[in-house]
Amino acid sequence: MFVVAFLHFPVPGNAQQGPFAGLSGAWSGGGYLTLASGQRERLRCRANYRVDENGMRLQQSLRCASDSYRFDVNSNIASESGALSGSWSETIRNVSGSVSGRVNGSQIQARIAGVGFSANLVVNTRGGRQSVAIQSPGHEVTEVSVTLTKTA
Repeated sequence: MFVVAFLHFPVPGNAQQGPFAGLSGAWSGGGYLTLASGQRERLRCRANYRVDENGMRLQQSLRCASDSYRFDVNSNIASESGALSGSWSETIRNVSGSVSGRVNGSQIQARIAGVGFSANLVVNTRGGRQSVAIQSPGHEVTEVSVTLTKTA
């Protein structure tokens, strides 16, 4: 379940606006997820971002699927003085939680939490490309690694 929030924190290299500036639009790509059983599956994702005019608030919808795992996430994230906070909800499993973290240049390090689970997230964004890594030992999905490209 921790995967539900993994794309909530893309950061462009534009330091003059908020950390979400330039992200509005559609993104897609893929990578893999690793299940607790050790099975590794290819993962495909599509995301849509809506960003406020100063780049400080992000609304996101995300859909991802592998051979045996699917999720549909909506999130709202805000940035204030480099600190991130927000919430997410996953509609298939009807779960939700919080997000907290920090922006450091073009990298976000965050903690995703929900009832009965937590995960660590690292997101790097360079122009129209994002790399996302999530670690959540002890849960159904233990690792995610995805690269997304801005498509529109």
